[in-house]
Amino acid sequence: MKPAEDRPRKVIPITPVAAESQQPETVSLYEAQKKIYPRSISGVFARWRWAMVFLTQLVFYGLPWLEWGQRQMVLFDLGARRFYIFGLVLYPQDFIYLTGLLIISALSLFLFTAVAGRLWCGFACPQTVYTEIFMWIEHKIEGDRSARMRLDNGAWTFEKIWKKSLKQVIWIAVAFWTGFTFVGYFVPIRELGGELLVLHGSWQIFWVFFYGFATYGNAGYLREQVCKYMCPYARFQSAMFDKDTLIVTYDPERGEPRGPRTKSVDYKAKGLGDCIDCTLCVQVCPTGIDIRNGLQYECIGCGLCVDACDTVMDKMKYPRGLIRFSTQNGVKNHWTQSQMLKRVLRPRVLFYTSVLVVLCIGMLASLVVRTPLKVDVVRDRAALSRIVAGGKLENIYRLQIMNATEGAQRYVISARGLPGLEVASESEVDIGPADSRWVVVRLQIPYGSAPPGSHTVYFDIQAQGEKGQVAEKSVFLVPR
Repeated sequence: MKPAEDRPRKVIPITPVAAESQQPETVSLYEAQKKIYPRSISGVFARWRWAMVFLTQLVFYGLPWLEWGQRQMVLFDLGARRFYIFGLVLYPQDFIYLTGLLIISALSLFLFTAVAGRLWCGFACPQTVYTEIFMWIEHKIEGDRSARMRLDNGAWTFEKIWKKSLKQVIWIAVAFWTGFTFVGYFVPIRELGGELLVLHGSWQIFWVFFYGFATYGNAGYLREQVCKYMCPYARFQSAMFDKDTLIVTYDPERGEPRGPRTKSVDYKAKGLGDCIDCTLCVQVCPTGIDIRNGLQYECIGCGLCVDACDTVMDKMKYPRGLIRFSTQNGVKNHWTQSQMLKRVLRPRVLFYTSVLVVLCIGMLASLVVRTPLKVDVVRDRAALSRIVAGGKLENIYRLQIMNATEGAQRYVISARGLPGLEVASESEVDIGPADSRWVVVRLQIPYGSAPPGSHTVYFDIQAQGEKGQVAEKSVFLVPR
């Protein structure tokens, strides 16, 4: 095996920020990634991140425990093939709504990215949220950045063992509860809790541990590796950026050349910029990048480096904004905040917004006028057509009637499309709330009243005492 110095090395260019002569960084293909120890910081964007953590987890952990009537408020019951969302009961036939929701989510992501970069990644992505929670636990037990680095590099003392053990216990507890809550959206969560206590339900136990392990591994250990190497969004985000997208930017014209100094020194007389090269912006970054090297795909737009830099600028009595949310055009042309905001309503943003508004209105209108009744018609293949007593021609069908309401319903079945067409079987059927039932329906016409061939007929199914009905198309066969 070749010695380390003779192994091939990969050259990764870095975006120049101040001078064209900046040298590229050389990274070994065989070099292990160093662990990142983010420093805690307080500020506007740090508070916004924690606000999103509380909001998202309040919804995620709390929603499965809320009830709507006599059932769980939000439940995707795969076993019964019923999706309960507040007052809605959706069936697999309502898959179009899921498709619409996914399209709306994708367009929303495109819109937010075009306007303000990776807002989703920095503030609401589950990977970001759970990494923040796990890092907070680590910080509370092991201390801030320097204390964690000393602990990891030190010997295995009693202090290190109990701190590491306590951290792992709490991590596992949070991860397990997260997996349990996630599965609780697909299995009634109260029943799931009882099954886990008696170790009943092997598949439920498997998925609870599977998602718990995924949370534990991704938030506890992989962390920024997921954002940098596993998440595809980081790779194609640049296609949605333009020079008027709000992103975290470093102002090289103001900050360079960087260098340390004291408060009392006249740094401008020495030819220095506002950046004191404290590297605090690098220390607080969850992905470990240096924003002073320009826009990089690893940047998740969390704004923690903005908080860190503003804190330093305040201490040095310099103006804030050396690192800030700005646009490439804004930095280049020295635009004010209001001038940059005027560029928000550009063609790309207007297009995304228009399409998104149309889709949202269309989906809401569809849900409002939706008939809470689903019907499928299947012809009886055993007897396509037959002559019965009374000189009538009969076709047999099987109707699956699905009651998508929260109450029991009685449905009236009728048919039309041929002269003398009548329902010869029971024309009324009772179906329980959010239930379905297969019904055998016999249609008859007087023999000779229709020419041989296939004739279109319609089944009309209507809830007794309710407005609206469902019409399903089928065929009536008349033999030669």
